[in-house]
Amino acid sequence: MRVTFHGVRGSVPAPGPNTARYGGNTSCVEVELGDGTRLVLDAGTGLRELGKLMAPGPTRVHLLLSHTHWDHVLGLPFFGPLWRKETEIVVYPLASEAQERFRQTVTLFDPIHFPIGLDDIPSTIDFTKPSGDVWQIGSAQVSRILLNHPGGAQGFRIVDDDGSSVCYLTDNELSAKTGIVTPLDELARFAGDSDLLIHDSQYIKSDMPAKVGWGHSVVDDVLELGKLARPKRLALFHHDPDRTDDALDAIGAAAETWLQEFAPECELSVACEGDTVELPPR
Repeated sequence: MRVTFHGVRGSVPAPGPNTARYGGNTSCVEVELGDGTRLVLDAGTGLRELGKLMAPGPTRVHLLLSHTHWDHVLGLPFFGPLWRKETEIVVYPLASEAQERFRQTVTLFDPIHFPIGLDDIPSTIDFTKPSGDVWQIGSAQVSRILLNHPGGAQGFRIVDDDGSSVCYLTDNELSAKTGIVTPLDELARFAGDSDLLIHDSQYIKSDMPAKVGWGHSVVDDVLELGKLARPKRLALFHHDPDRTDDALDAIGAAAETWLQEFAPECELSVACEGDTVELPPR
């Protein structure tokens, strides 16, 4: 399994000299399975970058959205393969009825928001509804879990047939004061022993309490989740748009020191646009 980060920021794109190293595009992660199937996790502005890398010709993309806030769908109208008739995009179910309404109408393409309508898109968009709690997509089994985020969100665990696994949990507030949908211990079981755990790490302690309830996690809480879940690699993700590259360097260094003491078997990375992680067979 190969995992590539095409967008790692949260909330809003953040281009500029202070964010150039880690990247300013919003959430989009590509997962290539052992059989060549391509899954795309979220359609933030990083999706545009992925589209530029995809060769012309027939292609199928399996799109799994955590939720439909703007920073997770804004790249879709600018995804180059969307405008090719030989492309098929398979869109999977969302977490709530409100998001399902978005899925049914794809409101990004109404005349208020975009000059080209849904009926003018040449590619094929299939809204699939697989049965059961575990979906078979290509050579992998995909399960999902509800997350703690205003309006609802969902996370995914992808396990390829060679045993390699990635868990994607973004827009999830681990220490929410009210309205907890899925508690920490349940999230730890869901992510347990994965090869790569990607988790929303938008905030640091000094951001609190001003941003309590905003639906994102403090880095310290994500490290605690890593200690419980014991992934082989933990990637801090969904960086605050105001967080500079130098600040992310410092966060990464402090987090790595903490993990070396409390979860030394877990490797730490700060997600960076363009990074690729190869997950070997188990």
